[in-house]
Amino acid sequence: MSRLDGVVEQPLFAAVMAEAKAQDVPAFAIGGYVRDLILGRSCKDIDFVVEGDGITFAEAVATRLSAGPVHVFKNFGTAMFMHNDVQVEFVGARKESYSRNSRKPEVAPGTIRDDQERRDFTINALAISLNAGSTGALVDPFGGILDLERGILRTPLDPNVTYSDDPLRMMRAVRFATQLGFTIERESFDAIIRNADRLDIISAERIHTELNKIISCPVPSAGFLLLRDSGLLVRFFPEFLELQGAEEKFGIGHKDNFYHTLQVLDNVCAKSNDLWLRWAAILHDIAKPKTKRFDAEHGWTFHGHEDKGARMVPGIFRRLKLPLDDQMRFVQKLVALHLRPIALTKEIVTDSAIRRLLFDAGDDIDALMILCQADITSKNEKKKDRYLRNYELVMRKLAEVEEKDRVRNFQPPITGQDIMAAFNIPPCKFIGDIKTVIKDAILDGKIQNDRTEAWGLMVEEGRRLGLTLVLGASSEPAP
Repeated sequence: MSRLDGVVEQPLFAAVMAEAKAQDVPAFAIGGYVRDLILGRSCKDIDFVVEGDGITFAEAVATRLSAGPVHVFKNFGTAMFMHNDVQVEFVGARKESYSRNSRKPEVAPGTIRDDQERRDFTINALAISLNAGSTGALVDPFGGILDLERGILRTPLDPNVTYSDDPLRMMRAVRFATQLGFTIERESFDAIIRNADRLDIISAERIHTELNKIISCPVPSAGFLLLRDSGLLVRFFPEFLELQGAEEKFGIGHKDNFYHTLQVLDNVCAKSNDLWLRWAAILHDIAKPKTKRFDAEHGWTFHGHEDKGARMVPGIFRRLKLPLDDQMRFVQKLVALHLRPIALTKEIVTDSAIRRLLFDAGDDIDALMILCQADITSKNEKKKDRYLRNYELVMRKLAEVEEKDRVRNFQPPITGQDIMAAFNIPPCKFIGDIKTVIKDAILDGKIQNDRTEAWGLMVEEGRRLGLTLVLGASSEPAP
C-alpha cells in the first residue's frame, strides 16, 4: 500500500480534493490508474468518479489547474482534459441496467459503491478517496487488492450477469490476463464459455481494438489460447481456429499449424513491436487448411498457401473492420512473400534470386526477414540450426547485392515515355513487354541497373518486335 503514499499531494489530486470540498461532493480516483499504481506500472490516464455532476466538476477542476480545453461527452456524462501529458477524465457515479440485445445501459445517478459494482473486474474497481476524513484511503469493497496480490481476474458481481450485460468484458478479461500475466478465476472463465455467443452483439471495431491490445502484448500466444479455450475466437476469427489439428496418414503427419503460428507470433514479438508485422505472423499460414493435400509420393503439401493466404487477407481485414490501406497491403505482401527467403536457405543463393527478393519486398525486406526467421520453428535442432545458418548467409547476400546493385525499390531506368518517343508509337502492349524485358535483365544480372545499358536493350528488343526506331535514337540520349 506504500505506493499510495504521496499521491494526493500531487497538484492534480490537490485540485480535485479542493473542488470536492468546495462543492461538498465525494470524489475518488478509480480504475486502471489505481490498479497500475499498486502494481508499479506506468499509466497515462486517470479516471475520477464524483457523486454528482461529473461534467461540471471537471470544468471546475480544469479552471483550478488552468488546463484545457475540456472535452464534454454529454451522452456518456463524461468530460476529459489533458494535464501534463496525462489524460484526465471525470464521470458522475452511476448505476446501470442493461437490455438483452444491447451493451448500452440505462444509467441513473448512484454512489461510489454503485459505480464500483458496474466495473468489469475487482482489480479495476479499486478507488482512492479524495475526501476530508478519508484522504488517500483505499476503497475496496470487493477484495480487489487481494486479487491483485494473487494475480486473479474476478468480476465484482455474478460473472454471468457481468458478461451478459456487456459481452466486450469477456475480451477485456483475456486482454488483462495476457497483459498482466493473471489467471481468470475459474467461475469467471466458465461464465465466459457460457456467454461466448453474446459476443455477436459487439461491433467488429470494438472487438479488433481489444484483439490488437492482446496482439501487442509481449507474449500474445497466451491470449489466443484463452480466446480459443473460452469459445470467443471462433465467434470472430474462425479461420485461425481452422489451423488447429495435426493429421496423420500411413505414418506420415504434419505439424499443428495453430500452435506453429502462435510460436511464430511470439518469435516475431521478441524482435519487433510492429502490430502489423505481428498480424503478418498470424496470417502467414492462414490458407494451409484450404490448400492441404496428401499423396503417397510427397506426403502432406500446402502448395500455393502463400498466394491463397494473401488473397484471404483483405476479406479478414474487412470483416474485422481493420484498416484496408497501407497496413493491409503490408500484411498481404508479407504473407505472399514469406516462403521466398526460406526457399533461398535450401539452395545455392544466387545474386539473381536475391535481386528479385529485394525488388519484390522493397522497403519491407527487413520486416520480411524478421518474419522469415521467426518461421523457423522445427523441433529438429540440426535442421533448425542449418536453416538459421543459411538464413544468415541470405542476410549477408542481401546486404552485398543491395550495396552493389541498388535494386531495392528501383525504378526502371527506361520509362514508357522513352519507349514511345524512341519508336514513335502510341500507348500499347509493346511498351509493357519491353519494360518487363529490361526489368528482368537487371534482376537476372544480364545488364546493370543503368540507363545506358537499358537503352541498348530497349533498342534491341524493339527491333526484335518489329518496331522502327526513330532516326538518331539508336544511342541513349541524355535523361
